[in-house]
Amino acid sequence: MKHVAATMACIALAGCALAPHSQPPAPQSSASYAVEASPASTVEANGSAQHFDAGAPSVPQWWQLYGSDTLNSWVDEGLRHNASLDALRHTLEAVHQQFRAQVGSTVLPSIDAGGQVSRQRALGIPDIGPPTNLYDVFAGELSLSYTFDLSGAVRYGVREAAAQVDLQSYEFAAARRALAANIVIGAINAAALNETLMVNQRLAQLAREQAQLTEKSYRTGASPHDALLGAQQSAAALEASLPPLRAQALRARHALAVLMGRTPDQAPPPLALSQLQLPIEVPVSLPSELLQQRPDVLAAEASVHAAAAQVGVATANLFPRISLSASYGSASFNSSTLFTGPAAVWSAGATLAQPIFHGRALMNQRRAALANYDASIAQYRQTVLNAFQDVADTLSALNQDALALQAAQAAAAAAQASYSENDSRYRLGAVSYPMSLASEQRWRSATLSEIQDSATRLIDTAALFQAMGSVAGAD
Repeated sequence: MKHVAATMACIALAGCALAPHSQPPAPQSSASYAVEASPASTVEANGSAQHFDAGAPSVPQWWQLYGSDTLNSWVDEGLRHNASLDALRHTLEAVHQQFRAQVGSTVLPSIDAGGQVSRQRALGIPDIGPPTNLYDVFAGELSLSYTFDLSGAVRYGVREAAAQVDLQSYEFAAARRALAANIVIGAINAAALNETLMVNQRLAQLAREQAQLTEKSYRTGASPHDALLGAQQSAAALEASLPPLRAQALRARHALAVLMGRTPDQAPPPLALSQLQLPIEVPVSLPSELLQQRPDVLAAEASVHAAAAQVGVATANLFPRISLSASYGSASFNSSTLFTGPAAVWSAGATLAQPIFHGRALMNQRRAALANYDASIAQYRQTVLNAFQDVADTLSALNQDALALQAAQAAAAAAQASYSENDSRYRLGAVSYPMSLASEQRWRSATLSEIQDSATRLIDTAALFQAMGSVAGAD
């Protein structure tokens, strides 16, 4: 009892501020995202350099910047037919309706109508009249009830419900953008795996041919047995790498189909990486703007609002409640006199309830609400840090991706030039066919790094767009 009184006194002195501040504390200011300052543009690779436009607004439908109508249609299909996103859409609608129901049931008075028709048999008074009485009862009544929100419990409850609606809305927006990013990344990954598989199939074919030539050379005594075994081992190793790579490529296509809302057997054919354009102009929002457009950060902020309102509800439950109730109706033993003056019945009353002792349950509930509020503040801070890290990592990666692709293309170009030169010389009879074969193997192997680095650059660009975040364009 002393604890309740002390708490109520402190709240009164604090100006009846039953809930803590619902706005989370401002995060630490940051002029840039990464440890190393990001360049204004990347190095040029594959004929293009990406430019980072600091302070530019985010692009809601950023996947269209890849210049592929096929990719755009896949993303649109996924946003319309993905089952998980559809479930979140219905959950959001359910939360909206629950909020409306809570407002209607707590803010406004409740009015109910009732009626009764019954036939009853009751014992008579001993030694007076018949031993039993049979009679009919007709009754109709309107009842009204309303609880005054003196302590703000209803008001804070509505705030909490509204924050839950915001939270679900931002989670839906985050899921929508994540789905679009996963479809884009899945399409790029499927394209890269398909091209990698084709190159490895050609390398396996070349290795088999190399092993056959070495075997002929061994039979004539021109090559040692160890060379034959090495060639056969290389060919077998490449053959062994094909089944898992083929399975990986199929899994990527199956996953893409499911993201689009299709069954795996309806997976679309993979794109060619050459069909995808690299977005050149990449907007990079300022750190302060990022917090206003990332759905996960906004959802964490909504969680703080809800937790603050929960504290308000738990605190208000310590205060008295005043409820009014009234009813008016008519009751009679005969239907013909049901709505006459003598049949009128009514009641009116007020109820005052003040919690006295609940085994410290109310105080502990308030302490739990305060702990949840502190946890939501910490979670908000962590979400902000994660958002900054996402942008920092992708910004740092994109310049490194360009450097890696630049080196891989240089190596592939040199290997291709060597192969072209050796193939021309072979046709002129200046070099042997095995030398031409070996130069093609080096060229094909070099293209594997080029394929992977090209795909990584496209994927990291998608990751940066996703890291920027935007709730615009959401359903």
